[in-house]
Amino acid sequence: MAVAPRVPGGTPKLRGRIDECALLDGLLAAVRSGQSRTLMLRGEAGVGKTALLDHLVAAAATDMQAVRAVGVESEMELAFASLHQLCSPLLEYLERVPPPQREALEIVFGISAGPAPDPFLIGLAVLSLMCEAGEDRPLVCVVDDAQWLDRSSARTLAFVSRRLLADPVGLVFAARVPGEEMRDLPSLEVGGLRDADARALLRSAVQFLLDEPVRDRIIDETRGNPLALLELPRGLTATQLAGGFGLLGTRPLSGRIEEGFERRLQALTVDSRRLLLLAAAEPLGDPLLLWRAADRSGVPTAAAVGAEDDGLLSISGRVTFRHPLVRSAVYRSAGPDERRAAHLALAEATDADSDPDRRAWHLAAAASGPDEVVAEELECSAGRAQARGGLAAAAAFLERSVVLSIDPRQRTHRALAAATAGLNAGDFETAGGLLVTAEAGPLDEMQRARVDLVRAELAFAQRRGSDAPPLLLRAAKALEQLDPRLARDTYLDAWSAALFAGRFARTGSLEDVSREARLAPPAEQPSRPCDALLDGFALLHTAGRAAATPALQQAAMGFAGDGATAEEVLRWGWLATVAAVVVWDYNSCSAVAARGVQLARDSGALTVLAVGLNIMAQAVALSGDFAKAAQLISEADGVTEATGAHVLPYGDLYLSAYQGREAHVAELADATVPLATAGGQGNAVQFVSLASAVVANGRGRYREALAPARDAWEDMPELVVSMWATSELVEAAARSGEMDIARDGVERLGERIDDGANDWGLGVEARLRALITDGEAAEPLYREAIERLGRTRLRPELGRTHLLYGEWLRRANRRVDARGQLRAAHELLAEIGMELFAERARAELLATGERVRRRSAETRDDLTPQERQIAMLAREGLSNPEIGGRLFLSPRTVEWHLRKVFTKLDIGSRRELPRVLPEAES
Repeated sequence: MAVAPRVPGGTPKLRGRIDECALLDGLLAAVRSGQSRTLMLRGEAGVGKTALLDHLVAAAATDMQAVRAVGVESEMELAFASLHQLCSPLLEYLERVPPPQREALEIVFGISAGPAPDPFLIGLAVLSLMCEAGEDRPLVCVVDDAQWLDRSSARTLAFVSRRLLADPVGLVFAARVPGEEMRDLPSLEVGGLRDADARALLRSAVQFLLDEPVRDRIIDETRGNPLALLELPRGLTATQLAGGFGLLGTRPLSGRIEEGFERRLQALTVDSRRLLLLAAAEPLGDPLLLWRAADRSGVPTAAAVGAEDDGLLSISGRVTFRHPLVRSAVYRSAGPDERRAAHLALAEATDADSDPDRRAWHLAAAASGPDEVVAEELECSAGRAQARGGLAAAAAFLERSVVLSIDPRQRTHRALAAATAGLNAGDFETAGGLLVTAEAGPLDEMQRARVDLVRAELAFAQRRGSDAPPLLLRAAKALEQLDPRLARDTYLDAWSAALFAGRFARTGSLEDVSREARLAPPAEQPSRPCDALLDGFALLHTAGRAAATPALQQAAMGFAGDGATAEEVLRWGWLATVAAVVVWDYNSCSAVAARGVQLARDSGALTVLAVGLNIMAQAVALSGDFAKAAQLISEADGVTEATGAHVLPYGDLYLSAYQGREAHVAELADATVPLATAGGQGNAVQFVSLASAVVANGRGRYREALAPARDAWEDMPELVVSMWATSELVEAAARSGEMDIARDGVERLGERIDDGANDWGLGVEARLRALITDGEAAEPLYREAIERLGRTRLRPELGRTHLLYGEWLRRANRRVDARGQLRAAHELLAEIGMELFAERARAELLATGERVRRRSAETRDDLTPQERQIAMLAREGLSNPEIGGRLFLSPRTVEWHLRKVFTKLDIGSRRELPRVLPEAES
């Protein structure tokens, strides 16, 4: 693109790009002032995105650090290739990155060995690395041709882009069409030049006079595309351009631009074209590697002269093409034999010890047919990629090894391994196709069972809906005689899937899975807590609660303590909290939830963390610490935003219902029910019904609460949501005069409470029995409920019991006694934040003649959820880096939030946080 005169005191402005350059200059100014910025330049090939990036880098050169990477189509399968290109100049700051993050990057970049780090821990490490670099000097990171980033790099950079806020770091991408990972980034559409600028640029490219109609047609056909205006007329004569005949063609514009470059290639010597092909096939840009490959190909160093003189290639500290379309034009214009020869030369020039994966990839590209030796090398490369956390790259290596396999059994084995890697990388379409390939080959019994298992896991990972349970059940059944331990684990996964599917499960319901699991091989001795979990759940739906309770208690305590491994907790810990609630063991429920969240944080397993935070939020809300629950939900929202994980808002629904946020519950319900119904997740629909019933009961609209309460109560009996819904059903039915429904609810609850039940279960049962008991016989039941629940940590249950007892006393005209219970209820419920239930207590107190003021809103209520979360963590003594690591933010961003918190709370430092944020909120 042509350059216009330099702006005084600034950098040259590109012709026709005043607005775009001003936007980029503004981005740099914001970064210089300490604000983060992210931008995606979108537009067709040749429209000027690269020139705008060049302008950005030149404008940043005076006082900023600028690092640059280019996505290359042939590198899309090499794990973290583009990320390494971008971050290599920043590795001097690696020592400043927190140890777990630093270790993750060292593994990814091959600096050290270790277990494959979680992809999102890698993202957090890159975020920290860039922020540390920005602390020294403002940093701008530029990525051209982002549509060709390898998937691991794209995911990592998208993660970083979403977590930058108050750091002097800018990320600017350019892409023809951004990949899925980056489609939601702030973007600028770069279009063609306006006619006047296009005419001026065309005049600079064509040295003879063009007829006005011809000129206008060229501008019209190129749509003002700068590279097309410069390159398409090059080499054409005035006669060829007359009437525009030389530009006619049906290929897309990018293809015609490539044709222009191809014409220029034809004018070069054979050796120059061979050198260009070697450079196009090797995106590292390493001149020494290029010359080694050239030497093996018999290409003399003088071959570079023609390519450099024509402006297509530059060889200095790095090998760079004039434009990415030059690279693609060179590669695509070469014949298959020429490409294979180039890749073979590059493989021979690549050090097998320092870069075995790139060498294997070149050997694969050089293969003219099946080659078992190369297929085996690719399989080894897949193992190394997986060890570095490059799951997508591992799948790509294995997929290519399948194509090159000669032995049918090896082909089947590799196809199955590639499908598994694709599943783990989230590339579900590729995984499904590779499963078809595996099924077409010779399968032994174990491999056939593995195919069934991967297909089932694929269905569960994609939707967590009703299609997964029967597939997992089938896989578990097939594995019983082949691998009993794996079969039991698969049965437990099938039970998880059936729980998610809930009412939408057709075959593969909880009852179906439980029945088959009881017939499964017994657990090996010594058994694991997950074995007790499976046995307990299977018994619950086939032999009843009394038979299931010992196993469920054992499982809950095993997961709460150190009986379960970290891997088991990350995989099934959330199910262990279900077991704990089923047997009324709140302490184990809370401990398992906390352990699961901590392990997920420590390991960087952010997808698991999103689920764990939702579970822990519910467990914390059960105790009445709504502020802590809101903090956990805010953290979960941050995780889902950063990762794009699709986790339905279970925690938010539960908390918002008990807080009485009716409008928010309705909003969540409207968003959740269609998604859950379409995905076959009946458990989420049941959760929405429970939340609606809680809100209606809080409002005292008992008839309205009855339908959703019954819906949640009748769905999947014996499990958590239906247990919680019993309280709502009995209260709504009793207050609506539907005593038969209320009695049915109480009787079913009684069946869930055996002789070994604790104060939680017995206290709730006593309260609900009081609701269906006539006359004075109800009073001892209310008192028993208060006594029992008063010995637990479950303050919401206690507050509601005081409220119901006080309402009963007032209706019995015992106003003085009623005031004591209602006052206790109002104080407790208001302190917790159960606004609707607290308002019910206040209204009842007013009816007894006692005056009660509404609770006034406090300044701390003005804090956003994230500000409150950061304030709480700072109050607990966490440093800014520790808070940043917890919330996937940079320390500087944490400090930015804290300054806003201090302003809102009218304090000067974190030392004052304990005074303005009560202990109950920490």
